[in-house]
Amino acid sequence: MALSTERGVSLAALSSLIGRNSSYLQQFVKKGSPRKLEEGDRRKLAQFFGVDESRLGGMEEKSFSPIGKPARQHWVDVPRLALDASAGPGALADGEQPFGALRFSQGWLRGMGLNPADLTTIAVAGDSMHPVLNDGDEILVDSSRRALRDGIHVVRVGDHVLVKRIDMGHPGRVRLKSDNPAYDPIDLAPEEVAVIGRVVWKGGRL
Repeated sequence: MALSTERGVSLAALSSLIGRNSSYLQQFVKKGSPRKLEEGDRRKLAQFFGVDESRLGGMEEKSFSPIGKPARQHWVDVPRLALDASAGPGALADGEQPFGALRFSQGWLRGMGLNPADLTTIAVAGDSMHPVLNDGDEILVDSSRRALRDGIHVVRVGDHVLVKRIDMGHPGRVRLKSDNPAYDPIDLAPEEVAVIGRVVWKGGRL
């Protein structure tokens, strides 16, 4: 409750003021129990703070979201593209139309420095990036940084979409490496590789 902080009055003291046990308002603010203050309690608090009673009721009901249960607007639906990023020989990119979405916490994305507008998810096909990425894993791809640099990226080579580890340690060439030693690296000219995005997260079956 912002007013208690502004006035330097503890929630326990305010609970006693309205004739409740000392943890009453703490439970209300932190856990949403009760869901709303009773009219008599709101009136006493409004009189104590010298504010309109409607300010208390309206403010709490509109802004409250229980800890551990983020409100719907705190989640972001990231589109899933209807293509596989091949971690094997290569998958033809027939189309890139979303066919669903994976939901991520807005706060988590913000903490990772990611902009939801730049994100898509796609599935991995093949085993060339094993053990880091496995066949069927979902990967979160950040398309905001398209410059070639080291790291795992989704790239387009001709008509194929691949997920590979980029190695920029070869002047004038781009080396696409697999984590699975059974696959040889691919050396290409920079103009032959179009970066779709950097892989920033993966999810898959245990």
